[in-house]
Amino acid sequence: MQEAAMPFVSIRITREGTTAEQKAQVIKEVTETLERVLHKPPEWTHIAIEEVDTDNWGFGGRTTTEIRKQSNPASAPGAQDSR
Repeated sequence: MQEAAMPFVSIRITREGTTAEQKAQVIKEVTETLERVLHKPPEWTHIAIEEVDTDNWGFGGRTTTEIRKQSNPASAPGAQDSR
């Protein structure tokens, strides 16, 4: 007899204003996908969304904060509205 495996999905995103509603939608849709594709009962599926500060996430040798500031200086944290 094969033992059923409880799926655990870990999702990491940068902390940049994702709403509770958006996270709930991600959890719902990932759960539905595992049910449809892998036939996993939703009540067995665990999903964790971890938000990481952009200062603590980097690639290409730079932090995401630095990359965001360089690519769009007007929207960087602390940027002043010029209107």
